[in-house]
Amino acid sequence: MKRMTEGLKTFGINGRAFGKRLWAHRQGRIGLILVLLLVVIAVFAPLIAPYDPYDVTQRADKGLSPSLEHLLGTSITTGQDVFSMLIYGTRVSLGVGILTGLAIAVLGSVLGVAAGYLGGIVDMLLMRLVDIMIVIPTLPLTIVITNIFGHSYVVIVIVFVLFGWQSLSRVVRSQVLLLKNSDYVKAAELAGAGKRYVMFRHILPGVSHLVVMNTALTCAGIMIAEAGLSFLGLGNPTAISWGKMLADAQSGGSMLFGHWWTILAPGIGIFLSVFAFMRLGLAIEEILNPKMKRGSGVRVMAKQLNKRYLEEVFQSMNDAGAGGTENE
Repeated sequence: MKRMTEGLKTFGINGRAFGKRLWAHRQGRIGLILVLLLVVIAVFAPLIAPYDPYDVTQRADKGLSPSLEHLLGTSITTGQDVFSMLIYGTRVSLGVGILTGLAIAVLGSVLGVAAGYLGGIVDMLLMRLVDIMIVIPTLPLTIVITNIFGHSYVVIVIVFVLFGWQSLSRVVRSQVLLLKNSDYVKAAELAGAGKRYVMFRHILPGVSHLVVMNTALTCAGIMIAEAGLSFLGLGNPTAISWGKMLADAQSGGSMLFGHWWTILAPGIGIFLSVFAFMRLGLAIEEILNPKMKRGSGVRVMAKQLNKRYLEEVFQSMNDAGAGGTENE
């Protein structure tokens, strides 16, 4: 908690006061409670889950219905306890979402501040790089990268960061172009402050509300994207995630045999986690930038969850489902 408070101070935010305002905000309190609950589940998964889904000796018959012994039954394909898989899957989904969100926040904000404040050749090169990255077909390239470097979640996080920082850097740059001509920035420059000091001590705190809000919303979008990639078979095949649970349920014909709970369980997990980070993002926006309209957060949220990358993932999921129906 102390490190988190110091990190917020870097952005010019009083950690203790911010925490109180976030808890007093109804939507923020809901999101914070849900996120903390997910974190507790992820950290203490071995203590909460009744079985170890990675242990082949703790598997029962395949396709069992929910009971006191197996609260959500067992999977059709492997006989793993679905409730235990749901608990352990929190680690992957939450870990990928938070790590990617923080990495995108750091990279996008630093490059955006550098482009806006330094200008000139730096601004031109960074913005042309953004233009190039935006037009690259991300899903096919993701398939190629994962096939070359493996399907580990380290590779997946790197891919998400590689294609996820552009929008934040553009937004931050546009804000920095306004802040660089403000009186307090000019005063710091006249006092002899270096460019690096001005960028990180004066400019970056001025765009803190954009960075913090974007981080929360990005975590939600990345968790959906990770579930989509795992559903397509691009995730780590040795790890349990909510997307992989959905893929196993679909390939095993859960709906055909009436085992709807194997699909509903990971679906609810994805919904609650995304809902929690959305609530946090919208609450942070209103707290750090009260002048913004309440509806503006909804537009930002829709923009974050409507990126071309997610559209390609969902289109591929639909194509895969259509192909499976034709084969049947």
